Amino acid sequence: MFRRKRIKKVDNQNSPQQQIAKQQVLSSVLNDNLQVLRSMYQDCFDVVFRTFLMGGETKAVLVYIEGLSNIRELDDHVLAPLMEETGGKVRSPQSILREKMHISKLKEVKTLTDCIENISIGNPVLLLDQEVSGLALGIAQWEKRSIEEPTAESLVRGPREGFVETLGVNTSMLRRKIKSPDLKMKSMKIGRYTSTNIVIAYIEGLADQTLIKEVEKRLQRIDIDSVLESGYIEELIEDNPRSPFPQLINTERPDTVASNLLEGRVAILVDGTPFVLIAPIGFFSLLQSPEDYYQRSLVSSTIRLMRMLFMWISLVLPALYVGVTTYHQEMVPTSLLISLAAARESVPFPAFVEALLMEITFEALREAGVRLPKQIGAAVSIVGALVIGQAAVSAGLVSAPMVIVVAITGIASFMMPHYTQGLALRLLRFPLILLAATLGLLGIMFGVMTIIVHLCTLRSFGLPYLTPIAPLQGRELKDTFFRAPWWMMNSRPHLTGKYNAHRQVLGEKPNPEKEP
Repeated sequence: MFRRKRIKKVDNQNSPQQQIAKQQVLSSVLNDNLQVLRSMYQDCFDVVFRTFLMGGETKAVLVYIEGLSNIRELDDHVLAPLMEETGGKVRSPQSILREKMHISKLKEVKTLTDCIENISIGNPVLLLDQEVSGLALGIAQWEKRSIEEPTAESLVRGPREGFVETLGVNTSMLRRKIKSPDLKMKSMKIGRYTSTNIVIAYIEGLADQTLIKEVEKRLQRIDIDSVLESGYIEELIEDNPRSPFPQLINTERPDTVASNLLEGRVAILVDGTPFVLIAPIGFFSLLQSPEDYYQRSLVSSTIRLMRMLFMWISLVLPALYVGVTTYHQEMVPTSLLISLAAARESVPFPAFVEALLMEITFEALREAGVRLPKQIGAAVSIVGALVIGQAAVSAGLVSAPMVIVVAITGIASFMMPHYTQGLALRLLRFPLILLAATLGLLGIMFGVMTIIVHLCTLRSFGLPYLTPIAPLQGRELKDTFFRAPWWMMNSRPHLTGKYNAHRQVLGEKPNPEKEP
């Protein structure tokens, strides 16, 4: 069911210090452990080695990174009680946990690799002389961004909170949405240098176990130096990385992730980024907005149908204009044809060059508006398009109808709820314009059929990309082109929620005229 290209394994190119750490367990001689750790953290000014005597007798050392650990808790709950210990020396970490340490989260470490991993994430490591294990203290603390509304997925109605770059905060936000022990979260680390924490979230009893194992398998096959954003993971685990269409959803909204988990899908959370990946998905999932489920069904269905209409407009409108004005003038009404001819009379370029010139300019203005500061980005993109468009028409470089066509196309592309799908349509627009310039409407039909055939061959973790249209599943059409009322959507999607098909008890249609 699940298909994936073979990933070539590469030799692990860890540094010599990391290779030593992987092969060496902690010694009972504290000085030997310190010698290795100091050599590994050589030229690291922010790594602190705090040596002290516990109870005046046992030599101990705390190793932590300044700025990643809570210094106040370290002083009050670790150093102070241990240095004031009297009445015999304490040797084992278990006795420290039982009698002296006032910290809720402790972990025993037995290798240098465990020590490095905990020190790197802000957990100080306590090592004692004549002990072959140490303690990692769970008092990590660092600056983090507060929870804010996602700027790229703003809604009129719905929650105003979005994920942040801290993995623990993101998992807690999911727990607030789904208050069930069936919400499972499996953790792993990817990246030879970054050791980025990755969490696989799913609901036991809803998600297919084969899907969960396939996600784990693809993640475990990744052997890379670093993972700095979820885009690294997305490109490495998707079924067809050469396709312009996304095969995983990336979102900053906890409600979007929770709703997909409740339909039997799997979420992948990556530490250091607010974007969470969701798999598997279909083409029509990218046309759905979270707000579709917060508005009344009639309003949501109307907006969704408009969204699908404008998706086709953003894809084929410039190519349609080029093909009709170049090869099929007989299809245009006479009065409109005369107006188009009069507008293009002074233009020295064919319609194909006009379309390319305006489309490239519009895309450049859009990217400039994204990269510039927010205060001036919107003004530059809108005012720039107006000024350049008017100047181009006045100079006779392009015609006024072409400016209108490109403007409508740009507005239509803004209606896509997911940015990655909008990017795919923007890329495919240029080949369609080229086909229209060479073959006319026949070229447009050839290009559209090629895109549809490509979509039919795509899969997202075994799920057909055009489901529920291909293969056709009639009962799931109630949440595809339109959104049926909630009292009609009793079942989950067949291919992702087949193990727990019913989301609510079957009931009667509410009757507003019936007295309570």
